[in-house]
Amino acid sequence: MFIILDKRKILYYICVVTNNVKTQIMGEVLKKRLKQNKNIPVREELDLNLQIAANILESRFEKMISKFGITASQYNVLRILNGVYPEGHPRCEIAIRMLEIAPDITRLIDRLEKQELVVRDRTKEDRRMSITKITAKGLKLVGEIQPYIEEEHKKATKNLTNDECRELSRLVEKLYNNSG
Repeated sequence: MFIILDKRKILYYICVVTNNVKTQIMGEVLKKRLKQNKNIPVREELDLNLQIAANILESRFEKMISKFGITASQYNVLRILNGVYPEGHPRCEIAIRMLEIAPDITRLIDRLEKQELVVRDRTKEDRRMSITKITAKGLKLVGEIQPYIEEEHKKATKNLTNDECRELSRLVEKLYNNSG
């Protein structure tokens, strides 16, 4: 799965920790990307690199996933429900598990339901609460998408070894683990 960061939390975290940091020589790739020669604090450089990488990955993922008639957020809901199949989740639990904050999870689920990718069942204990479950059509779509996601992962990380991928993942987790 692509790493989709909550950029606001990461940005806040990085801005907080960049106080009183000496500048360093900015990385050459970032210099070229920003068309800037001015040196910046190392933590600001990290922030910019994370934002650029996240935007590139997110854009590539959106482009790929749109070919299947859904958005990245919709895929995220399907991924969450696929992980608990044949069970489901209430709307609030799906919202908590989303990779990005989705302000209107109800409409997101409504659109998936219209496409017959999910269904909502009312619970016997509380008729006001519904449990959203992935359908056979939703499972089939997730299965069709998976090879394309794996291919995108390979393209995105082609310049990294498996050990570097693990280390980068560990470091990014370390960043967002204390962000909020």
